[in-house]
Amino acid sequence: MNIVDIIRKKRNGMVLQEEEINYIINEYIQNNIADYQMSSLMMAIYFKGMNDNEIVSLTNAMIESGEVIDLQNIQGFKIDKHSTGGVGDKISIPLAPLVASTGIAVPMISGRSLGHTGGTLDKLESIPGFNTSLTTDEFKYQISQIGVAIMGQTEVMTPADKKMYALRDVTATVESIPLITASIMCKKIAEGIDGLVLDVKYGNGAFMKTIGDARALANKMVKLGNLMNKKTTAFITNMNQPIGEKIGNTLEIEESIDILKGKGPEDTKNLILQLGAEMLVLGRITSTTDEAIRILKEKIKNGDALNKFRQMIEAQGGNSKVINNYSIMPHAQYIVQVAAEKEGYVKGIDAFGIGNMIANIGGGRIKITDRIDHSIGIELFKKIGNKVESGDLIANLHIRNIEDGSEIRELFGSFFEISETPVNQSPLIEEIIR
Repeated sequence: MNIVDIIRKKRNGMVLQEEEINYIINEYIQNNIADYQMSSLMMAIYFKGMNDNEIVSLTNAMIESGEVIDLQNIQGFKIDKHSTGGVGDKISIPLAPLVASTGIAVPMISGRSLGHTGGTLDKLESIPGFNTSLTTDEFKYQISQIGVAIMGQTEVMTPADKKMYALRDVTATVESIPLITASIMCKKIAEGIDGLVLDVKYGNGAFMKTIGDARALANKMVKLGNLMNKKTTAFITNMNQPIGEKIGNTLEIEESIDILKGKGPEDTKNLILQLGAEMLVLGRITSTTDEAIRILKEKIKNGDALNKFRQMIEAQGGNSKVINNYSIMPHAQYIVQVAAEKEGYVKGIDAFGIGNMIANIGGGRIKITDRIDHSIGIELFKKIGNKVESGDLIANLHIRNIEDGSEIRELFGSFFEISETPVNQSPLIEEIIR
């Protein structure tokens, strides 16, 4: 086989065979195919697409490029949840222990922040001592003992995806639905799960800007998951404003713990309950969403969910005192208040702008090598549809340099649009694809 012939074939819109895709991945991870050639192929895929068989072959080849975690010796159903990324999206952190408290195993491999989106691993590392760099054996042991673990991708898991993702980021091919589908699903299937619930976001704070693009991606991932014998459901959710009331690493841990205590903002709680209920239905804990939600609410009420989170923190080396003492996490030295400049109704919030602002002032990453200040973040007091009076507090900005306070306040104010007439808020969950 010849990589140039394969690039030409895909450029001309032809279907690649399984052996051709296996050849590409195997040769690429052995550095026998150059980055510029892989970039050319990915651009051809971006424009010409892939059919379902091609995506299955690509996903399998990427899985087989590295280690696959074997969880067969752990009894029961094993399920994960994946989000395509958003602003204020701390959902995995309370969701994983909540679902695990019902008896389902939740092995979760998560990522770090980059650009406007936050990262689950960075948020968890706001907890002193919390270790997200587990070995495969540590990961498996922890799941066998307490039913839940959240860690980063190991060096030997899906190495082809790591190399290809780095190229996609710099070649404007991130939005390719076949490449996104294979990238997400190869990592999830490699962690040894039986089922997967996907949170596919659309809107100004998401990678998919339109609901049509989100629907296309969700359908592809659900179909791929089921073709690969993994029970898969996708939720399409609205990311035209941040999720919850707290954005930023430490602040999102605080909100996650609040939720496990039965408090926290309604939009976040409802999304967690809906995603968790689907995980319980797929895992056959119950057959109905209503009963699943009742079970999850009871686990929060009786403290089982919070105790499971405590167990996870301790198992991964973290200081579980954080559950009752948020002050042991990093907090910003300065808080700048932002007030509404006129009366009206919140019509729009630029989630993308807010996420980028946090990254630019040190609370996230512009480059993968950037260091994060976990203390930086935002508390939102008004969301779309809320009425505001002139002078009402709409946000607290947690920053490290008070000299930048006025500039940051002015920038943040530009992310809010106020209308004179009442505004209806769009539903958070738009569709469910099973």
